[in-house]
Amino acid sequence: MLEELLKELQLTATKLVAVTKTHPVADIEALYRQGQRRFGENRPKEMAEKRPQLPADVEWHFIGHLQSSNVKYIASFVCMIHSVESLSLLQEINRQATKHNRVIPCLLQFKIAQEESKYGLELPAARELLATEAFRQMDHIRIAGVMGMATFTEDEAQIRTEFRQLKQYFETLRADFFAADPGFCEISMGMSGDYKIAMEEGSTMVRIGSLLF
Repeated sequence: MLEELLKELQLTATKLVAVTKTHPVADIEALYRQGQRRFGENRPKEMAEKRPQLPADVEWHFIGHLQSSNVKYIASFVCMIHSVESLSLLQEINRQATKHNRVIPCLLQFKIAQEESKYGLELPAARELLATEAFRQMDHIRIAGVMGMATFTEDEAQIRTEFRQLKQYFETLRADFFAADPGFCEISMGMSGDYKIAMEEGSTMVRIGSLLF
């Protein structure tokens, strides 16, 4: 399945984050042997426990809801944090990254779904965050783009509308805050059930688990 999926994603240069949360190291090793290098976890301690058991060239992406108190478990090695939804969380990531002399790429997570259980920023709050002096003083984080999860529904029109909204948020922020920053380039949207729609709507990175396992 991985080979077929990678060929499909290559047509649009979309990157694959294989979601390995709750799966044992042996399952991750199997995907690694097939050439996969980006893996996504949503539990900081689980990610930290798996990391030393796998090769050093694995790119670890944190994709779940992240509490500030747990940043310390992943700050020394995480490749990207997809789920930044507050200034306070970003400040803690910056603080922990400073300890390890690293710059951690982060994505701003937006709430585009209708479900109350989904987390994320609204556009005005994101704009306010990026305009603060506190944000401008952070030199150990880098905002690399946006992330969002569509509503869990079979209504493809609704999913497409939500992905288009996230793409518009990306374009708005890029024009207003990151026009001179080519590093602001990622739109992390699309999972096993809706990644094809996400790709059509401009996703640069999909997070897929159940299709691979």
